[in-house]
Amino acid sequence: MHNSSELHIQLKRHFGFNTFKGQQEEIISHLLQGGDAFVLMPTGGGKSMCYQLPALLMEGTAIVISPLIALMKNQVDVLRGFSEDNYGVAHFLNSSLTKTQVAEVRESLLSGRTKLLYVAPESLTKDENIQLFKQLKISFYAIDEAHCISEWGHDFRPEYRRIRKLVNEIGKAPVIALTATATPKVQRDIQKNLDMMDAKVFKTSFNRENLYYEVRPKVNVNKELVKFIRQNHGKSGIVYCLSRKKVEEIASFLQVNDIRALPYHAGMDAAARTINQDLFLMEEAEVIVATIAFGMGIDKPDVRFVIHYDIPKSLEGYYQETGRAGRDGGEGQCIAFYSYKDIQKLEKFKQGKPIAEQEISKQLLMETMAYAETNLCRRKVLLNYFGEDYEQDNCECCDNCLHPKKQFEGQEEMCLVLETVQKSLQQFNAEHVANIIAGVSNAMIKSYQHHKLDVYGMGKDKTPNFWNAIIRQAIVLRFLDKDIEKYGALSVTPAGRDFLENPTTLMLYEDRQMEEEEDSEIEAAAKAGGGGGDIELLAMLKDLRKDMAHRLKLAPFVLFQDVSLEDMSISYPITLEELARCQGVGEGKARKYGKPFIELIEKYVEENEIDRPQDIVVKSVINKSQNKVYIIQSIDRKLDFVDIAEAKGLTIDELLEEIEVIINSGTHLDIDYYLRQNIDDDKLETIYDYFRYDAKSESLSEAVKELGPEYTEEEVRLVRIKFLVEVAN
Repeated sequence: MHNSSELHIQLKRHFGFNTFKGQQEEIISHLLQGGDAFVLMPTGGGKSMCYQLPALLMEGTAIVISPLIALMKNQVDVLRGFSEDNYGVAHFLNSSLTKTQVAEVRESLLSGRTKLLYVAPESLTKDENIQLFKQLKISFYAIDEAHCISEWGHDFRPEYRRIRKLVNEIGKAPVIALTATATPKVQRDIQKNLDMMDAKVFKTSFNRENLYYEVRPKVNVNKELVKFIRQNHGKSGIVYCLSRKKVEEIASFLQVNDIRALPYHAGMDAAARTINQDLFLMEEAEVIVATIAFGMGIDKPDVRFVIHYDIPKSLEGYYQETGRAGRDGGEGQCIAFYSYKDIQKLEKFKQGKPIAEQEISKQLLMETMAYAETNLCRRKVLLNYFGEDYEQDNCECCDNCLHPKKQFEGQEEMCLVLETVQKSLQQFNAEHVANIIAGVSNAMIKSYQHHKLDVYGMGKDKTPNFWNAIIRQAIVLRFLDKDIEKYGALSVTPAGRDFLENPTTLMLYEDRQMEEEEDSEIEAAAKAGGGGGDIELLAMLKDLRKDMAHRLKLAPFVLFQDVSLEDMSISYPITLEELARCQGVGEGKARKYGKPFIELIEKYVEENEIDRPQDIVVKSVINKSQNKVYIIQSIDRKLDFVDIAEAKGLTIDELLEEIEVIINSGTHLDIDYYLRQNIDDDKLETIYDYFRYDAKSESLSEAVKELGPEYTEEEVRLVRIKFLVEVAN
């Protein structure tokens, strides 16, 4: 048919490459000889060439089934670009085409000009298309992103499971299925469904040597994000979020911080998505913030970083998305922000879904959690998941290999956890078990009489967070099982019972950094102990704040919140204008309390010969600008908060958040009219006095805890706003 040298000539002629990559040539020869092929090749390995070149060389039209409109357009444009005189060589058929365009595609197909036709699985099922395809000479079928066939894959599409039936109806021809992510289980599922158990399997190593993998704690994450992107200024990157709302929010936040970022998700109209994608490909935008809808088959070789703002639902998804970095073999940094709370959120979404689906997603999430919390080489864990052994002990290109975590002998701690789960009758979740061991006294523990168990308080020298981390390691080690249906109830597995009966040495790791997100960015920033700022200066600023607060008989946070001091320790403001730009300061506060602070900073900068980085103040998205003006005007007109929120499609919580941002920027709002209607005077006075005289910090959760159960969070929050307006701002 086609010998090797002839294939090289055709490769050069059609695509301008001198040599094939990896197994491309072998796969193409196999297809040209009429064989079925199953191709497992990591992102960036050159999958599309495996069907594009044979389609141009064989008689008839190749039908490429592909899940995404953006991907089809991208590949068709590329193919037409290679073939100057032949616009019709490649077409796509999907819901984005007009009637006229569809007619043009039909005409081109029937005249035999089209060598490649891309179709969405949904278009393949339409009767008029099936009738059209029956009239064509089909060279072969290519099924791209074949993991969509398997419900165990990360992107299950039911239409994909009907492909074999439709292929048989249209007319038999060789089939090539391609995917960049498939565990051995998914691989079998795909082959079985496509009835191609005898197909030749071509598997390329899943190891991408140039990618650096790191998992960071999700603390003060927005500041970390801006810092990372600024350090990689001028490089292209993708930030993945799980929800559309988060995509919009983070894209606006990055724009406010002078980063050329654009959003991309399935809720945007197709035209806007295409524009944003093209701006990214043309490097008019340096960062795309996206849901997983973005990137499949997008051929941008020089994406230098992929950041997961939210941990993905499966390791297949994670591998596929990180695989979009460094496709040219150059630098590719893959950073994921992880908090166990995100795993819990994802589990909650699944409640109420069919049990089989819950079970699958639970297993996938378990693997993701094990990856995020592991202290082994991340490459080893990833490749092992895809059924490949990674022989080296240290890949020297992931955070765990470069900065190993501290380990400790955890045999006793593990036995205590397993025993507590058994003694609490295997009906309670991790949080409850951790509270029993740490000796926490709360209503839940008392109502179940768990403070009377002999294990109660046996680990009170450590925090519930510590015990929670041990429980999570027990789940990863498969000593404990967690039932999502029963709200996360833990039970001891046979392996766990074995360990309890015959304990052996067990190295666990302490990982301070995997602490949870706190109730607010402010508290998280304080916990992060400097969040990248100058720790020495921060300590001096806190001392100054304490002295001034003592003199003025105010709580320290009334002068400046921790997040404001954090910002000062990063940007070193030495004028009142610069100080006013720090988070939560504003002009009024800067004038009222700022002078001693800028004097201290100026002296510190001078003595330590510091170059002041004027660009690293992380600005909050105050704008939602149309909302800001509307909220201020509405409060001036004394409108009910419920009406204000409804008019802007906000929840009351979101409205209060926006009001807090407005007052933190120094704007005066009088909300007394609303408070009088909703909170009785005694309560109002008690909450106000708490913030005026007793509060150690501005923390809402602390206030609610101190004030007791008869005060709701909303009441406390409203009075805190009044207090901040009248005293703090």
